[in-house]
Amino acid sequence: MDGNGRWARQRGLPRSAGHRAGTDATREIVRACGELGVSYLTTYVFSAENWGRPSTEVSLLMDLLVEMTKKEISNLNANNVRLRAIGDLSRVPSKTRKALLNGIEETKNNTGLNLNLAISYGGRSEIISAVREFARDAVRDPSLIDKLEESSFGKYLYTKDIPDPELIIRTGGDKRISNFLLWQAAYSELYFTDVLWPDFNKDSLVNAIEDFNRRDRRFGKVKES
Repeated sequence: MDGNGRWARQRGLPRSAGHRAGTDATREIVRACGELGVSYLTTYVFSAENWGRPSTEVSLLMDLLVEMTKKEISNLNANNVRLRAIGDLSRVPSKTRKALLNGIEETKNNTGLNLNLAISYGGRSEIISAVREFARDAVRDPSLIDKLEESSFGKYLYTKDIPDPELIIRTGGDKRISNFLLWQAAYSELYFTDVLWPDFNKDSLVNAIEDFNRRDRRFGKVKES
């Protein structure tokens, strides 16, 4: 969800205004995904690299996450949305982590859209974390080494019970995935748009989905005539 800062700069506003506008866009896209029958939506809220931003901006983002989580719980429940989080939450401030865990607990029985917030998340660090966990298990049971396959390794990832993404959308004009779901994105379709995140709306999402539906997904195979 890229472009909050540039959106604000274009309007002569502080970056904080862009981040707040970005939360409005997120709210609309969550609602739209529910209406369109999307089962899983993973939003790249805060990357592992984002900890390197100025402390004032990091604090703002963490506080905004607390505010949004508390404010949206009733809406999530009303729309049958289940909130989840992936990433290294141990680095997240206790206040923010508490709000997140509370939101996860309060929506755990919902059966509609699964909203996954990637917070303090990095694709490479996720894989390293998974390797460490597997290594611990392999020390206890060396036979696991010869049994290791892609499917069994996936059980060590943050997304162990979440299907791989079919479509990855990046807003803001940059054409890279920036350490997002590196393992899971092996056969994801990529969609890049110049639209800045605060301006990304339901119509933008529909355009991306329609583009996805026109693609021929072969997964390395050849389709019969």
